[in-house]
Amino acid sequence: MTATTPQALVEHALATSTSEHCIVIVEDSTSANLRWANNTLTTNGVMHGVDVTVIAFHGAGNASVTGSAASVDQVTTLVEAADAGARTAHPAEDRAELVTGAASAGWDEAPVETSVELYRPFASALGQEFARAEAEGRILYGFVNHEISTVYLGSSTGLRLRHVQPTGHYGCTGKAADLSNSAWVGGATRDFADVDAHRMAEDLTARLAWGARRVDLPAGRYDTVLPPSTVADLMIDAYWSAGARVAHDGQSVYSRPGGGTRIGESIVNPAVTLFSDPAYPGLECSPFVVASGSSNASSVYDNGLPLARTPWIGNGRLSSLIQTRHTAQLTGQSTTPGIDNLILDVSGGAGSDLDLVAGVDDGLLLTCLWYIREVDPQTLLVTGLTRDGVYRVEGGEITGAVNNFRFNESPVDLLRRFTAAGATVPSFSREWGDDYFSRTAMPALRVPDFNMSSVSQAL
Repeated sequence: MTATTPQALVEHALATSTSEHCIVIVEDSTSANLRWANNTLTTNGVMHGVDVTVIAFHGAGNASVTGSAASVDQVTTLVEAADAGARTAHPAEDRAELVTGAASAGWDEAPVETSVELYRPFASALGQEFARAEAEGRILYGFVNHEISTVYLGSSTGLRLRHVQPTGHYGCTGKAADLSNSAWVGGATRDFADVDAHRMAEDLTARLAWGARRVDLPAGRYDTVLPPSTVADLMIDAYWSAGARVAHDGQSVYSRPGGGTRIGESIVNPAVTLFSDPAYPGLECSPFVVASGSSNASSVYDNGLPLARTPWIGNGRLSSLIQTRHTAQLTGQSTTPGIDNLILDVSGGAGSDLDLVAGVDDGLLLTCLWYIREVDPQTLLVTGLTRDGVYRVEGGEITGAVNNFRFNESPVDLLRRFTAAGATVPSFSREWGDDYFSRTAMPALRVPDFNMSSVSQAL
């Protein structure tokens, strides 16, 4: 083991710290990307980084310091800063006994890397699609990114944990040559083996064909089909708002009037189950807590706690909220930390978004949302804009593209009001997937009265 391996950085930090206890998190990551515009590849790149977090514990307080560090000297600087901060820190409200354990399988293994070679089959097919788009009067713009992050977590209480996390996504916008019509498709992947540039281009071509006819509609409530990607946009908001502390304090849609949380109450359609599972096939994520800082929804004291399948909503009832050991004591519930994936399942759901469209006599297909912002945490009312694809549905068929809208809706209320659901499939949130949360599986949903609150001039 050389002085620059992640394991050596962990051991050096633990040996150097003068605090009573110490936790060290080393994240070694590589990423590779391709970007294209105007039917031409424009840039590509590979990046490598090593980030180190040192969390020092002294008495009832702690301090966390994070920085880029690839040498023991750089790690020493972080340790000294964390030790100094811990000695002057105020008592931590969430303090608890640190998790204990031993080295896990794979601890001694090297970090896993990615490279642009991953894109060779995809790039070759994409080049063919550039030529086809040019010949047929379309313009393609897009971006793909793949990252592999290897996390090493060690503690003075004996923990030695390692997790390899591949994360990838693709997104492509197609425009008519005169820029009068645009559409977007995208998705998440672990290794790009399941990403087909030909299929991506075909989906864009179909959506652009839908938009050859333009229809202007006023604001109002519409019978609307939401594909899995759009459902993911909204359900991630519902998940991020599910902190137990905030709910216990009466500040969220999951708060019980008069005090406490709504855990155990029926809050949505009884066919709905919303859960996270670190072992869910295709959406695998860290099976233990990794927390570089404490907040209402995470605790540095919980680093290394094992994670398992957690139902947030089961058969329509609120089953769990995101809980640290500290908030679990406040609420009297089980400890259920956040997990880096989210799955929505609707009992009886079947088919795709286009299958749901076939049952709509007069309504919309809403393929893309953006700029989603919370308006009212008590109801989880959010607002946002449509983008790159709102389509008119008449007699079960898509008959044209519609102007963009601003919408106002509550993800939780949508789960109460929907009238039909598709099968749960891997999905990708355009709003949140690029940078924050890419591992989701969602069904398409049909909502009979989706609220398009005003017409938007966004193109």
